[in-house]
Amino acid sequence: MLDLELSKPDPRQSARDYVYDMLRDNIIRLKLKPGQPLSENELAAKLQISRTPIREALARLSQEQLLEVLPQRGTYVSLIDLDQVEEARFVREQLEPAVARAACERFAPDHLVQLEMNVILFEKYVEEKNFAKLFGLDIQFHESLFAGGGKERTWKIVNAMNAHLSRIRMLSLASEFNWTTIVAQHRAIVEAISAKDPDRAERVMRDHVTLIVQDQEALVRKFEGFFKPRGQGGMTV
Repeated sequence: MLDLELSKPDPRQSARDYVYDMLRDNIIRLKLKPGQPLSENELAAKLQISRTPIREALARLSQEQLLEVLPQRGTYVSLIDLDQVEEARFVREQLEPAVARAACERFAPDHLVQLEMNVILFEKYVEEKNFAKLFGLDIQFHESLFAGGGKERTWKIVNAMNAHLSRIRMLSLASEFNWTTIVAQHRAIVEAISAKDPDRAERVMRDHVTLIVQDQEALVRKFEGFFKPRGQGGMTV
């Protein structure tokens, strides 16, 4: 039985876009596991939606390399590609320290309050060991940082290439790696922005976005079947 977290459809959204957004979120949050097969018929029955918008959503996810279509075999959730993880990490390492630095100059008080509340909630869910909530809050923290610095369009570009990195971050949080370090770094970034200390904000953010590198080898060993072997062109089933 297909296990999906179903969001409430937006009446302004087409069926195709709803299916795309819902499946992408389930892939990133690992409700749909790397290597898991997907069936158009099963999705149509589960969602009570015709196969045409489902097929279109699957094609778009395949173009984004989140799904892999194997002729005569079926459609599968793509394995986590470490080359794409590294590329996304590289982009974020170049951009986010600069965004944190700029935030010290132009961050509005209401955006700062949002970040402070985010950190408070993060600390709460660390105590409760709720990694799903932590994952959502981590995304919100970084998105709010870009928004507060007037870089919403830049965030959309970063987020578009972030899917494979997001999946490895989800594995890291689910494995309880570095929870206290993450929340300490988030708090330090907020404090640096509040104090208008761009050097500190940039330094802490640089350390923060490279944190996943420390976890990567351990995660590959622990979840070997979730990762695409380096040098392999695609999945073998």
